[in-house]
Amino acid sequence: MLKAVLRNGTVLLCGTCMDARGVTDEEIIEGARRSTMKELAEQTINADKVQVF
Repeated sequence: MLKAVLRNGTVLLCGTCMDARGVTDEEIIEGARRSTMKELAEQTINADKVQVF
């Protein structure tokens, strides 16, 4: 599902959520990246569409 999003969008991951679950940058899908709450909020405000899961 994320690969489809990556073709036409951006996949940002909450760094705090990753840390809480022990997920490392090496474990995430290619093209997705760790982000900050500030960047996630800015991107959400500026986006035409947002998917959260």
